[in-house]
Amino acid sequence: MKKIFILVGIIMLIISSSAFAASRNITAVADFWPPFVDPENPKQGLSMEVVRAAYATQGYNVTLEIVPWARAQAYVKKGVYDILPNTWKTEARKKSLYYSNSYVTNHIKFIKRKGDAFEYDGLKSLAGKTVGTIIDYGYGDAFLIDDNFRREDARNLITNIRKLVINRLDLVVGDEIAAKAIIAQEDSSLLGKISFTDNALSSNDLYITCGLKNPRHKELINAFNRGLKQIKRNGTYREILEGYGM
Repeated sequence: MKKIFILVGIIMLIISSSAFAASRNITAVADFWPPFVDPENPKQGLSMEVVRAAYATQGYNVTLEIVPWARAQAYVKKGVYDILPNTWKTEARKKSLYYSNSYVTNHIKFIKRKGDAFEYDGLKSLAGKTVGTIIDYGYGDAFLIDDNFRREDARNLITNIRKLVINRLDLVVGDEIAAKAIIAQEDSSLLGKISFTDNALSSNDLYITCGLKNPRHKELINAFNRGLKQIKRNGTYREILEGYGM
């Protein structure tokens, strides 16, 4: 009988240890968005470096899956995956996603054909234009509901840039740093055919998010916030940003 109790105890210990190990694993999901999320980078991009460094201080491990953005967002909202490592904030998203503290700021500008004299001067300056956007990206509520110009969705930025240079779009909207990195990787010849507006549509803070349906959403976001404070104090955060020229 004593041997049975010992065996049961060992089994329970193994189960408990396995459950604890699983609770320290976090699954992230995102779209290809260099330099923030880049599967071709050994460290998988700036966002993933910050996320992993912050969570490591709290004893968590983070793995990443790459899927199209709309699908990534849907998976996290449903709790299939734990976090989106790179999310802009919109009122619509706040209904289904739990937000961390922000960890970097994106400057969202308009991309135009080389030689185009257009300069962004508020939403009114977009009147009559067709602007390339990406499905389910959060450009800000005012931009998304304005009816003085047309938005045309694509699944990724490079598709929009190719449409722009052959006059199928008037403008494309996107983060300047990310856009330059994506174009350089996908088709560097396009860089000489485009330019960016001086004025930005917006400056959007970047967050990690967890679906409100995920029972761990407060645990995971609070852990990231604690870790972010720690890597800012110890210099790791600054080193990561400097590694990307920021």
